[in-house]
Order: sequence, then structure tokens, then C-alpha cells
Amino acid sequence: MPSPHGPARRLPDFFRSHLESLSGVGLLLGTLFFAASLTPTLVPRTYVTQGVLAGACLATGYGLGVLWHWLWAYLELPEPRARAARITNALITVLCLSVLILFLWRAADWQNTIRALMKMEPVTSAHPFKVSATALVTFFALLALGRLFKRVARAVSAQVRRVVPRRVANVTGAAIAILLFWSLANNVFFRAALHVLDASFREYDALMEPERPQPADAAKTGSPASLIAWKQLGRAGREYIASGPSAADIRAQTGRDAQDPIRVYVGLPGADTARARARLALDEMKRVGAFQRSALVVVTPTGTGWIDPAAMDTVEYLLHGDVASVAIQYSYLSSPLSLLAQPEYGAEAARALFAEIYNYWTALPRHNRPRLYLHGLSLGAMNSARSAELFEMIGDPIHGALWSGPPFESRVWRAVTDARNPGSPAWLPELRDGAFVRFMNQNGSPVPADAPWGPMRIVYLQYASDAVTFFDYRDLYRRPAWMDPPYGPDVSPDLRWVPVVTMLQLALDMSVSTHTPIGYGHVYAPQHYADAWLAVTGAEGWTDEALAALKRHLIERMRASMGDGDGEKAANDHRGG
Repeated sequence: MPSPHGPARRLPDFFRSHLESLSGVGLLLGTLFFAASLTPTLVPRTYVTQGVLAGACLATGYGLGVLWHWLWAYLELPEPRARAARITNALITVLCLSVLILFLWRAADWQNTIRALMKMEPVTSAHPFKVSATALVTFFALLALGRLFKRVARAVSAQVRRVVPRRVANVTGAAIAILLFWSLANNVFFRAALHVLDASFREYDALMEPERPQPADAAKTGSPASLIAWKQLGRAGREYIASGPSAADIRAQTGRDAQDPIRVYVGLPGADTARARARLALDEMKRVGAFQRSALVVVTPTGTGWIDPAAMDTVEYLLHGDVASVAIQYSYLSSPLSLLAQPEYGAEAARALFAEIYNYWTALPRHNRPRLYLHGLSLGAMNSARSAELFEMIGDPIHGALWSGPPFESRVWRAVTDARNPGSPAWLPELRDGAFVRFMNQNGSPVPADAPWGPMRIVYLQYASDAVTFFDYRDLYRRPAWMDPPYGPDVSPDLRWVPVVTMLQLALDMSVSTHTPIGYGHVYAPQHYADAWLAVTGAEGWTDEALAALKRHLIERMRASMGDGDGEKAANDHRGG
């Protein structure tokens, strides 16, 4: 017979000892954080994402509880007597379990408050057992990582204690452990992951799509007559050049004369530096006659080089094809990774392109040059705003800009939002009389359409449910202004701020914000782009009926480009980066 002290006995003892070593205070706060994570924020969650979030909140609350208990003991504050402690712990346990059961029961209803606003099918269950199981796996994984950190800190402290006092050694051990873990995470794992991702994205970007053959028209970038080879456009560039509407498409919809829109794009393989790609783009624009059009849009793409067709198709229809656009690629990585790994690189490329275009544009006769606009989505919006120096344009300003879904790190967006008029909501601000900057969402702008503009028109298109725009690290400890009532039209009325937890919820929302239906989250709809571009360009000749018909056509065009019924998710995978 097996020994009672064999492996079969040691394994339960191992788990029992680890469970008994858990902190009661930590489990109390962790359970409350777990429950709070089930409340709604901006984006609907699956049971997997909810479980991972709940596990991370449980681990965070547990860690804060352990820290609190350690600080209490370190300050030598009185501990409750054993009997009182047992009674208190029992009452707290019952309370926590009651709260947890109640919140798990309400979770489906909370998710449905978001889904109803986004016109999604309601869920019948939040899958509480699957959520709990996923959360426990996440919690114990993070707990193991935390205990590894503790062991490393203690080992270092034990060595240092030989030459310095005990408490100095403890601080030194913790500091060295933090530096070691941070260095490993940032310089080893993170850098290695970025290297692998960059290489894979580069290979993906270089793949030639058989459904997009090289254009034969000499006026097209990438054609045999072009200064830029078809393969040097990259995947995003080839998609952009090949996907725009033709003059015939525009004419069929508007019933008016139209031109083929001009699109110029230079991929990363086109030249070694951002400045060289910008100069190549300018030369190509001269070749195809971009400066002979009535409007010119300088586009800053997302991290991978992707340009939102919902934005550019719309302005090309509104202006009857009499528009040229230009963009250069600055990264192979998605916007979040590019922002982390190359925070200045996108701004450098955007600045280089704008400087080349603006310097040439200002040298042209004012009565014989196109109106000049800027555009960008997500990271592209932030870098586009950083591309133009306000003081250099005072004497000869551009005509406007449309920036959609600007990320929370956008300094220009944040400065304008913070300077909003009193009583104006942070999710749809008003700045003075709206002559310079206006904000728009699904319902348009709070500024009347007939309100006068100044010489330059800037429009921010943003949804209140877009966590890419409204996430903020400071949500850790203070309630954000955009959560002050009234809420945005696509935000759950049950949304509540909870310290620490809300920041973790919004971080998750940010990572999945491109998987919402069109017109919510970080997925910007063509009908909303149409209203925004009308405000920016002042395009004339559009009746309400004609504009409504165009919006319907653009929606159908987008759906058709997405392929079959499951195409929406695939098409949205590129949005935001």
C-alpha cells in the first residue's frame, strides 16, 4: 500500500498549506474588487475577458489588502482579540459572499445595458461559473508571480543584511527586486516580443495580395509609371490605393460630374528615413497632379499604416472626387505597440510629411492652390495634431482638420477638453463659440451647424464609449470628468467609478474597443464621418435627402467591403492600429 506520506498525500497538503497562507484582509478587499469588476464600463465583455479582468482585480485587491495588513502590523497598532477576530472574519466572509453572489447575478443585466445602447442582442447569462473559474486561474497565476517577487526580495535582503541594518536591507532588497523584474519585463520579454512582432508584421506587410493587382493607370500610385513601386507600398498602402471609389462610382451615387480621387501613399520600404519618404510622396503628388485638385488631405495613418476607408471614401464622395490625399507609413506595429516602443517615431514621420507638403503649398499662389486639411484616426489623430506648428501657420493657416478617436495621450485634445465651457460635458465639449474647434459624436455637434467658423476648422469626432480616448491612468484614484452626469448616449446608466477597479476595467475596454458594432467604441461609422467632413470642408450642394442617400450608400459600401456576414469582425481588426 502507498505510504500515507507519499505523493498522493503531499499534493493536497501542498494546496492546503498555500490556501491557509492566504491573507484574510487581502481576500476581503480582493473579493470586493472582484465584485466591482462585474459592473459595466464602456464595452460589452465576454466571459473570458470578464474572467481575466475579475482575476486581475481580485489579485490587485488582494495585494492591497496584504499591504494594508503589513502596514498595520509594522506600525504596531493593536490587533483584535482571537474571538473577536473570528466573529468579525465570519461576518465579513458572509457579507463578501453575499455581495459576490448578488453581483454575479446582476452581471448579465449590467452587460445588457451596454448591449442595448449599441443595438446588440442581449445575453441571457453572464456565465458566472466560467467567469469565476477564469478569474481564479488568473488570480493564482498573478499570486505566484507576486510570491516569486517576494522570495527574490527576501533573498537579496538576506545578503545585504550582512553589511547594513535590517530595515535598510529590506528596502534595498525590495528596490533591487523591482528593478530586476522591471528590467526583465521591459528589456527582455517585452523587447523580445516586440522584435518577434515587428518581424512578423513586416513579413505580413510585404505579402502581395492576389486580389489587388498592380494598377495599370499611370495616374495611380504604384503603377508602372509611378515613382513608388507597387511592392514598396506595403499591405496597408496597397489596400488604400486599390480600395477607393472611382469617378463612375461617385457619379452613379451623386448624379453629378465627378473625378477619380487621387491617393498617394509611401510605405516603409519606399525609403530609409521619414524625411526621404515625405520627399518621395511630394514628388509623386506633383507627378499625378495632386495640387491641381480643390482639396488636399494630409493623412497620418495608424501604427500599421492603415487608413480608415470610412473616413476617406466619405470625403471623396462629398467633394465629388475633386480631392487628393497623401500618407506615409511609419511603423509595422499596431498603434498600442508603436506608442509603447516608438513613441516619437510616428510624430516624426507626420511632421516630416506635413513640413514637405506645407512648404510647397505655401509657395503656390493663394488663388490657385487646393484647400489643405489634416486627418488621422487614433494614434494617427494624435500624431497628425503634433505634425503642425500653430505659430508657423498664423500667417498662412491650413483650412482645417478632422481627428477621430484621439488617444488619451493626445496633448492637444486634452488641452482643448480641459478648457471647455462651464457645464459642457467632457465627452462632448464646447470651446468658446465653436469658431475654431468643435466636437462631434453620433448625434452631431452641440454647436449649431449654421454657427460661423473662423479661418481654420478643426473637428474632433469621438464616441463617449471609446476607451482609447477616455482612458486615463489617474482613474486609479479619482473620478474622471466624463463620468459626471449626464452620461454620453452610448454609455450605460449603471456605470459607476470605483477606485483602482475602474482603471483596470477601462484598460480592458481599450484593448477590445475595436470589436464593438460600427458607430460605437473605437469603430467610427461613415455616416458620422459625413457630418464631420461637411463641417470641416463646408462642402456645398448637398440637400438633406441627398446626404441621407449618400450615408445609406456608404454604409452599404462598407458592409460590402467586409465580405460575408462574419466580415465585420475581420474588417474591424485593423481599426485603431
